[in-house]
Amino acid sequence: MEVSWLEDFLTLSVTRNFTRAAELRNVTQPAFSRRIRNLEYWVGAVLIDRSLFPISLTPAGEAFRKTAQSTLDALRSGREEAQGLMPKSREVVSIAASHTIAVSFFANWHAELQSRTGPTKARVVADNVAGCVEALITGNCDLMLAYSSAALPTLADIDYYPSAPLARDRLVAVSAPGPGGAARFSLKGKDVLPYLCYSTNSYLGRLTASVIEREDLSARLDFRYECSMSDVLKRCALAGEGIAWIPELAVRDELAAGTLVLAGDDRHTSSLRISIYRKAAPGRPEVERIWAACVPLAED
Repeated sequence: MEVSWLEDFLTLSVTRNFTRAAELRNVTQPAFSRRIRNLEYWVGAVLIDRSLFPISLTPAGEAFRKTAQSTLDALRSGREEAQGLMPKSREVVSIAASHTIAVSFFANWHAELQSRTGPTKARVVADNVAGCVEALITGNCDLMLAYSSAALPTLADIDYYPSAPLARDRLVAVSAPGPGGAARFSLKGKDVLPYLCYSTNSYLGRLTASVIEREDLSARLDFRYECSMSDVLKRCALAGEGIAWIPELAVRDELAAGTLVLAGDDRHTSSLRISIYRKAAPGRPEVERIWAACVPLAED
């Protein structure tokens, strides 16, 4: 039996959908299905009722879900104890955050948070959105900071994971400026433009693809570079290599300085929201203190 099978099972037990669970676990659906089957063979019982839609856990699956979660919790605690972290781990809140949020948003948000809660010890784990969701589902973090969009919801439709909005953002097309200060690569013209894109399975990649499809831009974009991290694409855009879609908060300093400029107008954008997520079950006092402060933060 592999630990990853337990994480697969817990992800599926939350999403109740093989396709969505496979995406969050970053594997193909056939591979994910095989791993769930392997777990069932190892347990010696059918854990998933596949005759229902959405799928449901069998009575054996409901019972084993508690075992799977407690096993992962015990392994994590044992690892921390072996690493000498146990004495202080109860005070530290683990927060999973997408790479872009960790770089462009976390520091200012954490400073504002501490002005309301007092000193807060946080361990930030930067990952892609799928990795952050997986960490929350499997209990490897206390809280999660992630983008959400009406076009591509994450956990917003799952009641087991309440969320609170923290900030508004939007995905914008940017380019280095040309000699006159306007965008060197502009969506307002008719030219074919060098395109700096996200990997297709990333959250921002799928959101960018929705903008491109909506505005029928694919014929005008010539692939040049791909990376799942927006900070890398931003640096390529700064170097004048092409056009990229980046969350506006992540390029606010460059836009203010004029080293990057908007390459399109409102048609070429997509609204984003930065939200904080947690499990519905009560957490440690340190986690509850942060969560209680997030509602007034969201309202300000």
